[in-house]
Amino acid sequence: MSDTIERVKCLIIGSGPAGYTAAIYAARANMNPVLYQGTQPGGQLTTTNEVENFPGYPDGVTGPEMMMQLQAQAQRFDADVRDGWITKVDFSGSIHKVWVNDTKEIQCDTVIISTGASAKYLGLDSEQKYLKLGGGVSACAVCDGFFYRNQEVVIVGAGDSACEEAHYLSKLCKKVTMIVRRDVFRASKIMAARVKNTENIEILFNTETDEVLGDGQVVTGVRVFNNKTGEKHEIPVTGFFVAIGHKPNTDIFKGFLDLDETGYIINTPGTSKTNIEGVFVSGDAADHVYRQAVTAAGTGCMAALDAERYLAAKDSTFEVSTSTYN
Repeated sequence: MSDTIERVKCLIIGSGPAGYTAAIYAARANMNPVLYQGTQPGGQLTTTNEVENFPGYPDGVTGPEMMMQLQAQAQRFDADVRDGWITKVDFSGSIHKVWVNDTKEIQCDTVIISTGASAKYLGLDSEQKYLKLGGGVSACAVCDGFFYRNQEVVIVGAGDSACEEAHYLSKLCKKVTMIVRRDVFRASKIMAARVKNTENIEILFNTETDEVLGDGQVVTGVRVFNNKTGEKHEIPVTGFFVAIGHKPNTDIFKGFLDLDETGYIINTPGTSKTNIEGVFVSGDAADHVYRQAVTAAGTGCMAALDAERYLAAKDSTFEVSTSTYN
């Protein structure tokens, strides 16, 4: 075997709650997992200042701190956590092949995909500035809505997810202004009717965001414009929510794994199994419904257990570890 080729029992692609949880379970089951963190070690939670809805943190925790703790826990059980990202895969044969940074080849008995999904943003410089500062820009109302109780916020989007998040925010916030680019919703009629009938949701049709305003630290307002008349005006708010969709980070798996029309990996219901034996998926790469840290962690556990059982069925000398379930 070439010096540039490595053979591993369990390769985990991506970090975050799903990848690190899979690594914890796989390491405790003596699967000697190797985890590549990807281009954003720790995943989307590293851009979240406060996490208050993950069990076990009564006082909350920052996203980066939580990811560092999960990584340390995986490494405590000797999971091999590495920098770098997977740039190519070949799942056509009995041995699953992946390439790291377009150079090193790894041959894997099992693969757990935890590459997640990236929230889509408008791309405005001011939006990205306050997103990075953690100063009022968010793509998850369920995650961050609590911090805006009794305040006024804006949400951008016109689909079912945007309507669902606007309705969620309306229960927490004094007022929610919904910015819709066209003159109609893309959402289903029932979801559109729900926001239209909510008293503290104002809907601005034919409207787009010109700039997110702030004091250099936090959001103080949003300047919008009517795309029919060109008229601009400012809305004083403390939170700017973006709900225009997510893009699963699954492009490198096209041609091998079954993906839905959006690019999410299709798994066998109730399991982490994909259409390729020995390849499993966890977290937001397959989940377009919940997209929460705790659900991602749960599917990371599932993927490691499914991989362990797969190895045990394939190799009678590999026994399922009872410690995995404790």
